[in-house]
Amino acid sequence: MPQFTNTTEGLRFRVVLKPGVALGPGKADLLEALAETNSLTAAAQRFGMSYKRSWTLVQELNRDFAKPLVETEKGGAGGGGGARLTKLGTYVLERYRRMEKDAGRAIAAGVRDLRKKLAAPKPARSATKKKPAASAAKKATTRKKAEPRRK
Repeated sequence: MPQFTNTTEGLRFRVVLKPGVALGPGKADLLEALAETNSLTAAAQRFGMSYKRSWTLVQELNRDFAKPLVETEKGGAGGGGGARLTKLGTYVLERYRRMEKDAGRAIAAGVRDLRKKLAAPKPARSATKKKPAASAAKKATTRKKAEPRRK
């Protein structure tokens, strides 16, 4: 899945909780992936995100809230550590998703209205040039030759 592109239609909900502290679709998706995989590496890979970037986001979330949202365990020499959401992490994710759905419902009529105002899609151009079609006059001449004359 491409990370943070405008390929998804509809609302991209981001809330700034205080200056410098925001919760949006990227962090929420990361929390959700952590809840499903219990692995920071696997969660990051879902979004084409580096482990370092995902770890930085988890550290931000843990720093910004009163208690950590994610608990991590160090792995041994062969790896094998894990990550899981805390109770607060689960609460924050569920609350964010409810807010996101509420906001989506609140703007649905406006989004439908604006979509009606979009330009019509332009036809795709062919990569190869087509030969021009025979002119109507040439086609008519060809047909006349083939048809028997009436008297």
